Amino acid sequence: MTGWERFTDSFFNARVMAQYLPKIIEGFGLTVMLALCIIAAGLAAGLALALLRAFGIRPLNWLIIFVVDLFRALPPLVIIVLLFFGLPNAGVELSGFVASWLALTLVLMAFSEEVFWAGITSVPKGQWEAARSTGLGFLQTLSYVVLPQALRITIPPLTNRTIAITKGTALASVVAVPDILGAANAGVSFSFNPSPLTLGAIAYLVLFFPVVVLGRWIETRFAWKR
Repeated sequence: MTGWERFTDSFFNARVMAQYLPKIIEGFGLTVMLALCIIAAGLAAGLALALLRAFGIRPLNWLIIFVVDLFRALPPLVIIVLLFFGLPNAGVELSGFVASWLALTLVLMAFSEEVFWAGITSVPKGQWEAARSTGLGFLQTLSYVVLPQALRITIPPLTNRTIAITKGTALASVVAVPDILGAANAGVSFSFNPSPLTLGAIAYLVLFFPVVVLGRWIETRFAWKR
């Protein structure tokens, strides 16, 4: 057997790939579900924290900054392991899916809060003053004048951060979540052949390439024109 034949037999074994393709497809669906849950919860929580921070209540702002910096500093894998293996010692048991969702949601929340806050603070002070001079209250100014401008500014960095965090769903395989990587690793363990990993790589390309293209379109469509 030549070197090329050994390579194709190891990484592109048609029999093994056909055998484990259904599991990879199931993992693909689970990965998509996990990613959507993370994006929805993480962005909503990040926006909520940024809006709370806009009220300028110092003790609350200090708490928000502490929480945000904490989850920006901790590696996502460490958070997943702490939630999945650590909380049972406190009497709280989470499934692998929930632990992964919660951990990656907290990370996305932390980063998106900083992006939203940067967008809010980048709106010129004159915009606030002009809105207040027309009789609008603080909440009305924030909702109708500042936030629409801030959200548009935050679209490009949020798009990149969202893509990055959804790639982190592969970490869920560490706590036995049968996502794409988990299904591929299980296939390798049972078949003694790395071809399922090739299927997993293809599945990630199928999943993330359209997301990257969509992110490019969103940045071009909604970013400020100069």
